[in-house]
Amino acid sequence: MRKQIVLVIMIAVALFWMAPGRTQGQPQAQPQKSPRLYNTVKEKLREGKQVIGATILSPDPNIYCAMANSGYDFLWIEMQHSPLTFEDVARMIWACRGAPAMPFIRVPDADESDIQKATDIGAVGIIVPTVDTAEKAQAAVRWSKYPPEGRRSQGNGQYVALYGSDYRQTANDNMVVVIMIETPIGVGNAEKIASVPGIDVIFAASTDLGNFSGTAQGDKEYEAMVTKIHDVTLQHRIRLGGPLAWTNRAGFTFFQGPNEAQLIQAGAKAGLSSSR
Repeated sequence: MRKQIVLVIMIAVALFWMAPGRTQGQPQAQPQKSPRLYNTVKEKLREGKQVIGATILSPDPNIYCAMANSGYDFLWIEMQHSPLTFEDVARMIWACRGAPAMPFIRVPDADESDIQKATDIGAVGIIVPTVDTAEKAQAAVRWSKYPPEGRRSQGNGQYVALYGSDYRQTANDNMVVVIMIETPIGVGNAEKIASVPGIDVIFAASTDLGNFSGTAQGDKEYEAMVTKIHDVTLQHRIRLGGPLAWTNRAGFTFFQGPNEAQLIQAGAKAGLSSSR
């Protein structure tokens, strides 16, 4: 009887090690872990949620921190239409490290130098203006991401202190690339632009669509451009962005909010109104 029990155990052990996916003498392969996400905007966009960012034009870290802790999903740090330097922005991001609002930078153009500096100082969102061609959209992705998805080089920066020692392995999964279509040329190339891999958001630039076309919101030509951007973006399963005033427009999930001066003015009016 004892011999029979031993034989059954030996057969069971042999069958266990011969099971598919298991090599004798080696542990079973572990399932791959999901990438670590610290960019909450990326996570919310994947879930289809709306995200709102306030606009920063001032180099004051105190103002930056006040806005970063006010409930916004991200801060739109404006380096296209402001005198902000990368040194200014690096100090602001560092002063308020760990704040709920993610640092996004609108760079002046899709060139390696600007995007490299922006990512090295801790931006987890790169916003590129006036994208008229697929080639410019490709450049935005190329310089925002490490190989093999892009051509970002690895060097010095405060990114490791902000996001952890595994930053190189997690950066691509956390980076958000935002492409702004602002001209009739860009609208005409919307299909080609949206076909570029690696784009997370296409932003319909409300003011400059009018500026470059000579039309205004409500005009047939203007609304046709917005509709074209809307349809192409969503067909390619890319998130759609626009001004905060467009939160009620169908399909829009990424919004640029007011700047610090506008928020201070609104707060002052509200405070005076309540006190009187």
